[in-house]
Amino acid sequence: MTTSTALARSAYKTFEPFHVTAYFNPELGAAYEDTGLDGHAWYVGARAAPMGPCAPSVVAAAFYNFNPVLIERAWPAAVAVGLDSVSNRRWTLLDSVLGTALGSLAADPGLATLADRLRVIGDSASFAGRPLAAAWHAAEHPDVPHLALWHSITVLREWRGDGHLAALIDAELDPTEAAVFHEADRATPQPGRRALGKRITQLTRQWSESEWGSAAERLATRGLLTTSADGETLTEDGLALDRHIEDRTDVMASAVWRDVEDADQLITSARPYVKAVIDAGFLPGTKKASAPPS
Repeated sequence: MTTSTALARSAYKTFEPFHVTAYFNPELGAAYEDTGLDGHAWYVGARAAPMGPCAPSVVAAAFYNFNPVLIERAWPAAVAVGLDSVSNRRWTLLDSVLGTALGSLAADPGLATLADRLRVIGDSASFAGRPLAAAWHAAEHPDVPHLALWHSITVLREWRGDGHLAALIDAELDPTEAAVFHEADRATPQPGRRALGKRITQLTRQWSESEWGSAAERLATRGLLTTSADGETLTEDGLALDRHIEDRTDVMASAVWRDVEDADQLITSARPYVKAVIDAGFLPGTKKASAPPS
């Protein structure tokens, strides 16, 4: 890895827990009830709201590995409630959840400084070919420091994510195949890899057993994985493709870090805030993790 690609990987691993707080937290049930949306419609609406009331197919394209049938149902429900209402409820939720998790750190001057610095880095990015990141960048930036930090991180996160989709397209993985490929077992776990697991991925992305199985068969035909009663496992060719996809994602995400002289220090400065969120125990893989949307 070059310095900038290593920084891109480090930034993703460091910032991601702070970002996913919006979608895994103990106040989701109240948000569902207040908006009248189920878990899927809430997630789709809360994440894609900055795109505006576009066609469901546009959101499905931006989300990539979600079943378009799910988006066709969930997105219109969120639009009907009002995307501004969904966004406002998301900010209220994040204000409460992050404020509680951060505790006294929410008043740390360094938090606002970090949010501003990351915002400037995001402002320097080219958003060509990165529609979801562009939508978030155009969205109103909150003034509350911990919300401002979440927004700045989210712009960079979705910017990287849009590049990751380009790598998946280049690898000729269709949406279902991308989900199966990501959740397949690796002989050696990849450090920093965040897999949800087949059951949760099927639940949240709404791929049926039949659709999942057909995608696994296609990947097996390409020699990328093997299937058994225990599930799917990547072959050597699959592992090589996995490394290629991750490396290409890092390369495409590296541009924003190339001219940031103190990038490593900046990323390190975020760790106390991220640790506070992890220690709160509600993210996937932590002791109090909340259930995924159903």
